[in-house]
Amino acid sequence: MKKKWTLLSVMAVALASVTFSTTHAIDKKNADLIIKNGHVLTMNSKKDRFANGTIVVKDNKIVAVGDEKLADEYSAPKVVDAGGDIVMPGMVNTHNHVPMVAFRSIGEEGVGNRLFEVFFPLEGKLLSRDLIYKASIHGVIEMAMGGVTTYSDMYYHEDEIAKATETIGIRGVLGETVISSPVVDAPKPYGGLQYAEEFIKQYKNNDLIIPAVAPHATYTVSPEMLKASKALADKYKVPFIIHAAEFADETQRIEKKFGVKSDSVIKYFDSIGILDKNTILAHAIHISDEDIQLIKQRGASIAHNPIANTKGATGVAPAIKIDQAGIAMGLGTDGPMSSNTMDVFGTMGYAARVHKLVNKDQSLMPPSKVVELATIGGAKALGLGDKIGSLEEGKLADIIIVDVHAPNTFPTYDPYATLAYAAGPQNVTDVIVNGKIIVENKMLKTYDYQTDLKDMTDIYNKVKEVEQTLEFHKNKPQK
Repeated sequence: MKKKWTLLSVMAVALASVTFSTTHAIDKKNADLIIKNGHVLTMNSKKDRFANGTIVVKDNKIVAVGDEKLADEYSAPKVVDAGGDIVMPGMVNTHNHVPMVAFRSIGEEGVGNRLFEVFFPLEGKLLSRDLIYKASIHGVIEMAMGGVTTYSDMYYHEDEIAKATETIGIRGVLGETVISSPVVDAPKPYGGLQYAEEFIKQYKNNDLIIPAVAPHATYTVSPEMLKASKALADKYKVPFIIHAAEFADETQRIEKKFGVKSDSVIKYFDSIGILDKNTILAHAIHISDEDIQLIKQRGASIAHNPIANTKGATGVAPAIKIDQAGIAMGLGTDGPMSSNTMDVFGTMGYAARVHKLVNKDQSLMPPSKVVELATIGGAKALGLGDKIGSLEEGKLADIIIVDVHAPNTFPTYDPYATLAYAAGPQNVTDVIVNGKIIVENKMLKTYDYQTDLKDMTDIYNKVKEVEQTLEFHKNKPQK
């Protein structure tokens, strides 16, 4: 449903004060933006809702949230009538590798090991600063227009990803990868550690970018370099992100490569001192009840990626037990070569369904829970729960509006159910990040999509040419 945005000029405000009375104008508090007549889902601790709600923004923060009467208490140069649509916190994608969008949909058939037969060869031949930046622009546009206002990433040349993220205007918790093999931004093994420190220095006090250290995994980073990576994250007080227990044989991989025996990946982390409240574990599929309690005790958090995990046949994480233990957990899409999407709506719906199925209990993962995981849950998992993830006074103004009058969302009796099971990125009409309007009436305001499309077409042509030279291509089924 198209929103009615109103821009009030200084003259109009002055005229209003004469028309209605000087006293009335003085009584009103000044703000920058008012959103009114929305079905407001605050996602605060009580999950307060306002069927005809108002949100007031000044500078980059929310200054008031309430019912329809609140709109009369403030004056702002920009006012939006949400027309009864859902107004909610921006969504949080807790795990991604956004430049992988350049390789989306390659090697989906006739491939034994997609990672080694397709992805690594393509990376080795094609990755560059230019490709990473342009692919990131494209991926961040997809997220922004789909209602994601904050995401977490692990990749190479994270400074290029940071530039793209800033350009589009959303938040990024961006982890520079540390790995034992030579890669595009670090020709020497573990060169990503030095790169990460320079990246942190560059972006440490940025409004939108939170730099992080991201050793790839237990089986690709030695115990000594895992500890060095954690020490760097602790030195600068930035997040520490790592793939953990994604595969069933990770303890065997650790022993084979580094000669270290452990009952579990989580116990291994703890034994070398890298499991604490600053640690974000991506996946955490193959973990025991004992592991869950250890994660809880140490205060680490989890990025749950149900679509990528099932598509890759790596397993289904024990998300119900994780949630019941009180561990901070958010939803992630993983990279767009793993899940082919950066759609958090779809991830919500999938999480709600798959955990009912594997646990044979329809009551598990209700719609309000998955919306929580996609908003305040993800914010807490990234260590940002005090700043974003819910619509509360004093928090940063990261807000989205979701159309509930479209064919796929009307009627809406339960807004949580609509978000979890029916809505999609196409239903996001407006996106505000840090108080700035990024998407208005489904139009991206910060970048020209035709420029992006041209750049991605050039990348597509290069990737397609290289893809046809790979060994797997010769064995692809002919349609």
